[in-house]
Amino acid sequence: MLPPQCDIAFKEWAAICDALALGHQTIILRKGGIHEGHNGFRVAHRHFWLFPTYLHQEEDRDKLVPEAWPSLQTTLENRPAHDRIPLHLLAEVTDVVELHDELLLPRLAGWHWWSPRTITERFHYRQPGLFLLVVRIYKSATIAELPNSPHFAGCRSWVDLPQPIPTAGLTPVIPDAEFQAARTQILTASGAFQV
Repeated sequence: MLPPQCDIAFKEWAAICDALALGHQTIILRKGGIHEGHNGFRVAHRHFWLFPTYLHQEEDRDKLVPEAWPSLQTTLENRPAHDRIPLHLLAEVTDVVELHDELLLPRLAGWHWWSPRTITERFHYRQPGLFLLVVRIYKSATIAELPNSPHFAGCRSWVDLPQPIPTAGLTPVIPDAEFQAARTQILTASGAFQV
């Protein structure tokens, strides 16, 4: 059940936000930014708005699988003005899996848009491991645009919004049965247990 409003956002590459919006992806893989704190990334919130970012992804399209390149190009061409942050996708985390076995990574191919090189690099950054978040995405018919702010800057995952955004009228990107089938396959592929 969705909360009536949400004042938390989660930074993610715009191309990955697009994949989630289109139902091509139902997972988020996260290592954590350099400003995540002493304990590193943690799933601090079960509901959050997706905050599209453009840093890093435009440097090298090979960070994404070839199937994602047209979407990457579209997101870069339609990039909003630097002083505006568009929010219209809400994520609900259904499962969190900590991946510590590199041999599981190829089993996740097709469930995300990262290239094999990117996912391997992320897995080994600092210390081996990744977080896998299975997420149900809900889309708003309207886009809430926030003014950009220095408050949003930095390599961190979580952002507190200046005011909560209502969730009324959101619709799931993919139907219930399709999501549950994907969730089961992802959890099986990852050797997952819920935490």
